[in-house]
Amino acid sequence: MAGSFGAHVKRLREVRRLTQEELAERSDLAADTIRRLEHQNFSPSLRTLRKVCSGLGLSVAAMFNSFELEDVPEEVARINALLMGRSAAQLKMVERLLATLFEELDRR
Repeated sequence: MAGSFGAHVKRLREVRRLTQEELAERSDLAADTIRRLEHQNFSPSLRTLRKVCSGLGLSVAAMFNSFELEDVPEEVARINALLMGRSAAQLKMVERLLATLFEELDRR
């Protein structure tokens, strides 16, 4: 399942701490649709894909751009998934926080 589109959807859902049922509700889809998508049991239509992206708070472009990161370690992919869909102000705040954290870690 690693590296698959279904695994990518699952990662995005999990880092947002959503159950399949919660994502389905946010996406105006049946929970079974989310389960089948995550388990690669069907290929979603563009309409379904847009609904899933909406439920995750992402654009379709952002969903596919992040999927292109399949060659990065799982930890990096999960961090990227957490950052997706955040505002510019939130991303700047995270960047400052990480810079401070890494400076502190480098001093040790």
